[in-house]
Order: sequence, then C-alpha cells, then structure tokens
Amino acid sequence: MAGMSPLFRRREPAVPADRLVTLVRKPGCHLCDDAQAVVEKVCAEVGARWEQKDIGEDRELYDRYWEQIPVVLIDGEQHTFWRVNEDRLRKALTG
Repeated sequence: MAGMSPLFRRREPAVPADRLVTLVRKPGCHLCDDAQAVVEKVCAEVGARWEQKDIGEDRELYDRYWEQIPVVLIDGEQHTFWRVNEDRLRKALTG
C-alpha cells in the first residue's frame, strides 16, 4: 500500500473522543434548546467533545449561518441545521 495513491488509501475512522461537535445557537431559541439536548445526549453516549457558540458573538458564524440556526458542526464541517436527528449524529460520530 505504500506506493498507492493517497486517493485510494483507506482512512482510519476518527475515534469519537477525537471529534468536536459545535452547536451554533442563539439565546431564547427553542430549536436551539432542542438541538442542545440531542447533542449533549449523543456526545455523552459516544464520548465525543462538544461546545456551543453564540451566533451573536461571532460575526463570521452570523454571516454564514444566521438563517439556519441551530447549526451543528462536526470538526468544523456542517453536519445539519434546524433539527438534529439523534441517530444521524451518532452515526456521523461513530461510523
């Protein structure tokens, strides 16, 4: 495999403990509260780290995601927005 192109090499899946889930939210948002409950639950189950960011405190996040909040990012890449599916998030973190 050493001489094989990187495009064809298999990558080892990331371990959930090495993943970072970011919930982009705003205060007083009921969908954000619902999303946080799912993120907290799934991350606790699989051992992934998570953080939350207030969209009102970060201009870049505001410009990019304002119409989509809550937004869930996994390792900085958008995973979903508005409603968070527990099974889909779990699969993304463990699969």
